[in-house]
Amino acid sequence: MLLISCPDQRGIVNAVTGFLLQHHGNILYLDQHVDLEQNVFFMRIEWEVAGFSLKREEIPGAFRALAEQFSMNWRLHFSDVVQRIAVFVSKQSHCLFDVLGRFESGEWPVQIPLVISNHPDLGPLVRNFGIRFEYLPVSAETKAVQERRAVELLREQQVDLVVLARYMQILSPVLIDALPHRIINIHHSFLPAFVGAKPYHAAYARGVKIIGATGHYATADLDQGPIIAQDIIRVSHKDSVEELVRKGQDLEKIVLARAVWLHLQHKLLVHGNKTVIFD
Repeated sequence: MLLISCPDQRGIVNAVTGFLLQHHGNILYLDQHVDLEQNVFFMRIEWEVAGFSLKREEIPGAFRALAEQFSMNWRLHFSDVVQRIAVFVSKQSHCLFDVLGRFESGEWPVQIPLVISNHPDLGPLVRNFGIRFEYLPVSAETKAVQERRAVELLREQQVDLVVLARYMQILSPVLIDALPHRIINIHHSFLPAFVGAKPYHAAYARGVKIIGATGHYATADLDQGPIIAQDIIRVSHKDSVEELVRKGQDLEKIVLARAVWLHLQHKLLVHGNKTVIFD
């Protein structure tokens, strides 16, 4: 499949589909969007490899001239490539359980070679799944060293995507720059209100009527990266703090899974600090 963005102009769809037709490609899916304010064209297109006249390794070279003609940013992906995920987690286990469950059940066709944590608590759980667990304790004095070690591990394991399953640490540019737009974070959607260690307690005291969760790509700006998925549920004065936490954690699992799935299916394009989602 191809993911494309470029300045909007006449003839892009005709050129891309014509290229595939020229090489006997059977198109399975095509979606496009034009940002009229910024005059940017976006496209996602899938085609069958069977019968295509170009070998996989020949496609980038053959497509490059067309891409340059339209000043395209483009990415080529193959749906049968199994992606490798690393999970970062602290002490809260709800998102980790969900990720491992989707992996173990085969719902996500991925490999998870590594889980990294700044606490040892979840090591036994991870090892029960036959997955390597690395305990990298973080303090002000060790943060830089441990992040460099984390990057080494990610490269060693050829990780394609990092999932922050409630990893309660601020990432430095060392990690962010190693995997740009390949680190997905989840957090409650109270931000920027109710900051701190107990957002649900603060929200309960304020009498909120909805709670939510946001999945986004991690950037150097804390919790400000391109948003992939969001959702909310309604709550009332009848809900205790414990019930808000339970509902919030359920939502975090669902929204994180939705964000990861969109990434795994190559249904995302990042433009500036926004995402275009082909769903």
